Amino acid sequence: MKYQELEVLLVEDDPDDLELTLHTLKAARINNPIRIARDGEEALDYLFSRGPYAGAGVPVLRLILLDLKLPKVDGLEVLRQIKEDPRTKGIPVVILTSSKEEKDLVAGYRLGANSYIQKPVDFEQFQNTVRETGFYWLVVNQVAPVAEGGD
Repeated sequence: MKYQELEVLLVEDDPDDLELTLHTLKAARINNPIRIARDGEEALDYLFSRGPYAGAGVPVLRLILLDLKLPKVDGLEVLRQIKEDPRTKGIPVVILTSSKEEKDLVAGYRLGANSYIQKPVDFEQFQNTVRETGFYWLVVNQVAPVAEGGD
């Protein structure tokens, strides 16, 4: 798999935000495959090859876009588990949430989020935010290549 083709995991339960995010990334010509998880439990199952993803192996991801207000397992708990596990702690995690709570912002960074973005309410601003986020993290930002069989 080519480096630029590494997957993006989009963890989002709101169908409107999900559709708009996918549409905006596609319109911005972000060509990385995008895996969708609609709740925190599904995201963790996918990340750690559990449940319906058992045996698939830990995926190699370029970026995780993570909502905080999720069913089953909230986004902060998902983030905690990602950053505590040596197999996933190096994956950039961008919190993309509607939360205006300062405690969520502080907790997100304390748990290791790479960025915290509050979703704009305005349609055009939301599109611009997603486009710029995708461009930065998937095109501009340089990350270390994944080591084969290393730690």
